[in-house]
Amino acid sequence: MVPTLLVLLLAIFCAATVVHGKEWNVGRQDGWFFSISNWGDDKPIKVGDVLVFKYKAIAHNVVQVSEEDYNACTVSRPSPTYRSGNDHIKVTSSGRFFFICYVKTPLHCENGMKIAITVQ
Repeated sequence: MVPTLLVLLLAIFCAATVVHGKEWNVGRQDGWFFSISNWGDDKPIKVGDVLVFKYKAIAHNVVQVSEEDYNACTVSRPSPTYRSGNDHIKVTSSGRFFFICYVKTPLHCENGMKIAITVQ
């Protein structure tokens, strides 16, 4: 009985681990800020993980953009925009994703407040 219970508890723990992805605090130790464009280069981000963007909401935001907009530091069409200062974005599919800060002007993005991530 005890070995069966142990196996059952282990299976439940493993299933819970799969259901709840890892939380990734995006940026530096103090969060989403300037000069972080290479942040995602070495991160093994997977479907189900959560990207956490922490920043001063009065000064910044997070906009999910296309690769073209990422490269140009612009927002050319309606895009998901987050403004809370503590945004949790669940990764629901694999591929390349692009995020920039765009508060009225491209200045923050142009100064490195942008990331590109690859989700496995």
